[in-house]
Amino acid sequence: MWKIHLRAVLAATTLLAGLVAGAGAASAASVVEVTGFGSNPGALKMFRYVPDGLPTGRPVVVALHGCTQDAAGYGTGSGWTQLADRFGFSVVLPEQQSANNFSRCFNWFEPGDITRGQGEAESITQMVRRQLDDTGADPARVEVTGLSSGGAMTAVMLAAYPDMFAGGGVVAGIAYRCATSMVDAFSCMNPGKDLSPAQLGDAVRGASGHTGPWPTVSIWQGDADYTVRPSNATELVEQWTNVHGIPATPTRTDTVAGYPHAVYEGGGRTLVETYTITGMGHGQPLDPGTGEGQCGQAGAYLLDVDICAAWHLSAAWGLSG
Repeated sequence: MWKIHLRAVLAATTLLAGLVAGAGAASAASVVEVTGFGSNPGALKMFRYVPDGLPTGRPVVVALHGCTQDAAGYGTGSGWTQLADRFGFSVVLPEQQSANNFSRCFNWFEPGDITRGQGEAESITQMVRRQLDDTGADPARVEVTGLSSGGAMTAVMLAAYPDMFAGGGVVAGIAYRCATSMVDAFSCMNPGKDLSPAQLGDAVRGASGHTGPWPTVSIWQGDADYTVRPSNATELVEQWTNVHGIPATPTRTDTVAGYPHAVYEGGGRTLVETYTITGMGHGQPLDPGTGEGQCGQAGAYLLDVDICAAWHLSAAWGLSG
């Protein structure tokens, strides 16, 4: 009889635990679509991730996927949603549509999509404004990052809306206005162009009426990337050091997780930095796991190379503190 009673108690306890666990899973945050965020001239979709119980006054990260990817897959795979839970910020995840670009690449080379107030660039800023309104986030702590076409669009957002973003992380991306047509875009990607620092800087300065301060820029590039050649990282360095008015030679160099890291300082601050991921092809650097410095889930163009770009960007932007 006591055995029967004990079994009943154990069964009830197990059922209760299952219900509690199920309730927790049901209430966990997830990537959700947001509609009606503005006029949306670029015809993009808006997705976002807001951790449960996120207080007001927290930062926002805009994370832009690469070609063939989608918002939720990139947000999770890159590690940004994981870090949002860990450090307490929200993530805006714009998504390209195949009607705009067959491969779902952001149109970082189309003048109508990379000009302030127009197209895809304006759609992304409308998403940011909606996120700030809905979450009460800190407008001075909005960052933008992306991979490949999303990395190139990150450079667009930093140039066209430097008053909106405190910093940017360009992963396997391309300098602003390297290309202004699809045919031109392939030349920028491979073999790459060699514009003068002044030409590159003038492109940014001409993109808005902004006169500073300018966003900080972190540039990530695999040295075995044959899709977006490493010379594009050099162009980005020359563009943004010129904009910041600092030399295009590093203030200091070191290694992080065994990879070369160069820092370009001005006024005692890191304004531009580069991470060169030796042996890595085209993709987002990851270090899957839950330990210090780890994040991400490996997959197509999401590469486990023992360093997670999203984590280091979070640290550079003061999100992890």
